[in-house]
Amino acid sequence: MAEEVKNTEVKTPRKPRTTKKVETPVAEKAPVAVKRVRTAKKKGVAGQYIATGRRKDAVARVRLIANGTGKITINGRDINEYLLLDTLKLVVRQPLALTETQDKYDVIVNVFGGGYTGQTGAIRQGIAKALVKENENFKPELKKAGFLTRDSRMKERKKYGLKKARKAPQFSKR
Repeated sequence: MAEEVKNTEVKTPRKPRTTKKVETPVAEKAPVAVKRVRTAKKKGVAGQYIATGRRKDAVARVRLIANGTGKITINGRDINEYLLLDTLKLVVRQPLALTETQDKYDVIVNVFGGGYTGQTGAIRQGIAKALVKENENFKPELKKAGFLTRDSRMKERKKYGLKKARKAPQFSKR
């Protein structure tokens, strides 16, 4: 008969790892990284009032600068250059016209998302909020006009199995 060969593993004892501690003089140690701590939100400079307006998918960050000439800048461009329709320009200027402060402030706006109508609604709300920050007496008339209320209508999301939010694919019996 054939002899059975047994495979046996021979385990050799491992040597314990030794780590050398090398002490370096204090002068040679690397500088310790300083962890940056975030501070609270920056407050606006004196004479500047910052507010955010939203409508649909548009978000507008508005800065109102006191002692201005009434200049409105949107995304680094003049309002006449950015908004082509007069109705949209009128919507943006509504809070300033209602409070009779057209020539008292410069308005600087950064706006993104949505289309032109959504952006103008967001800018209007941002200007109204900034005016209320500047003077609480403006709040009742701006609220009554509806400039402080966020228009929350947004596009409904698309659902799986459908072509759009609610439109189903055409049904075929055969």
